[in-house]
Amino acid sequence: MRLQFIGAAQTVTGSMHLLEVNGYKILLDCGLYQGKRKQAFELNRRFDFIEPEKIDFVILSHAHIDHSGNIPTLVKKGFKGKIFSTFATRDLCSVMLRDSAHIQEKDVEYVNKKRKKKGQNPFEPLYTLEDAENAMQYFVGLNYHHEFQIADGITLTFADAGHILGSAITFLQIKERGKIINLGFTGDLGRPNMPILKDPEKVPDVDFFISESTYGNRLHEAAGDANKILIETINKAIQRKSKIIIPAFSVGRTQELVYEIHKLFEANLVKRIPVYVDSPLSVNATGVFRLHPECFDSDTADFLLKNEDPFGFNKLTYITDVEDSKRLNELNGPMIIISSSGMCEAGRILHHLANNVENPNNIILMVGYSAENTLGRRIIDKVPTIKVFGEEYKLNAEVISLNSFSAHADYREMLDYFEQYDKERVQKFFLVHGDYESQTAFAGRLKANGFNDIVIPERGYVFEI
Repeated sequence: MRLQFIGAAQTVTGSMHLLEVNGYKILLDCGLYQGKRKQAFELNRRFDFIEPEKIDFVILSHAHIDHSGNIPTLVKKGFKGKIFSTFATRDLCSVMLRDSAHIQEKDVEYVNKKRKKKGQNPFEPLYTLEDAENAMQYFVGLNYHHEFQIADGITLTFADAGHILGSAITFLQIKERGKIINLGFTGDLGRPNMPILKDPEKVPDVDFFISESTYGNRLHEAAGDANKILIETINKAIQRKSKIIIPAFSVGRTQELVYEIHKLFEANLVKRIPVYVDSPLSVNATGVFRLHPECFDSDTADFLLKNEDPFGFNKLTYITDVEDSKRLNELNGPMIIISSSGMCEAGRILHHLANNVENPNNIILMVGYSAENTLGRRIIDKVPTIKVFGEEYKLNAEVISLNSFSAHADYREMLDYFEQYDKERVQKFFLVHGDYESQTAFAGRLKANGFNDIVIPERGYVFEI
């Protein structure tokens, strides 16, 4: 067995790991790298360390673009195998990959207008809508807890990761040369007691574990503190008659926010103000959520019994049309605008930031993790000036960060999750999907809790059994 770490190695984006066993080549995730534009442009177009046409299978942990977003490029470059995922992940990818292609085409079109005026050569999108649609034919949906033999000596089972709808912890039982090896891959590990989704589930004990480590050195605020901050933020906007701009991932974060705001309004904890979800993907993804109530936790199931729709309520407007999106700039506050992407790297959020960040009355509410070198991270760091579509804007708006809506487990929650496993059996622990500082901190905590051999692989690192 041979493992090579290609993406999300000492960084949080571009999840991709190559497993070679029994003559098969299996890709764990195939995500887009997000970061410095030039570096992302190059890394996403060339598949270092792999030949797409020689990959037999992709096992997809969940639908977030940093885990699934480069599947159309993989197919475009010759992949013709099977892509295993849960049914909900497959359904989300059917809208997310199309949306990713659409955003790339539109953003490239916008940038190329400027490049043409400067006499520069035009860019090409990474992939097109047609490429994204073509990729969907290779998906194979699997139920949670269903053992499925994907190839000779290789059995795949998914358990709920509790991260986003359909997210899965991958469990592979591998028979190789008379030995049985159990391999676990968390994908992104969710949090217990969070709204909408079930808690992360344990898989059978493993010999080797590949785990995310995004919040390996941080703790989230308590849920009660999050609601308090959300209420205070809405009240500020009411007092100032201003706009709250929330960059949010279209899948997971947006639905959680809508659900929590709905509950605050229902309980009369805050005055109702207009809420706009300005993202075609969020609209379509919310439709997929409605199709998969089997993924909901008991609290959300109970809420469904009392309310027809936890994702739709009075004063909430879903926006798909671009002209309706532009008209939001003409409206006065107070109001909430939720738009993607969460790291502010693409999509309509860029236009809302350009139109609102220079007004000191407005509020930018950051509700999740943003990787290094992304616009979202620069906003969280409150740099004086930001660039949107190459133009500079003063960051005068108030910036509020709220990590308790994060779908990633913090270090305490991760330690509690891994405490369930037989520490004597785990031969190696590989930490991926985290900044190096976060990973080293979490490695120390794992060792202090009885896990002995912790590896933080760099890009291209190979491990062989």
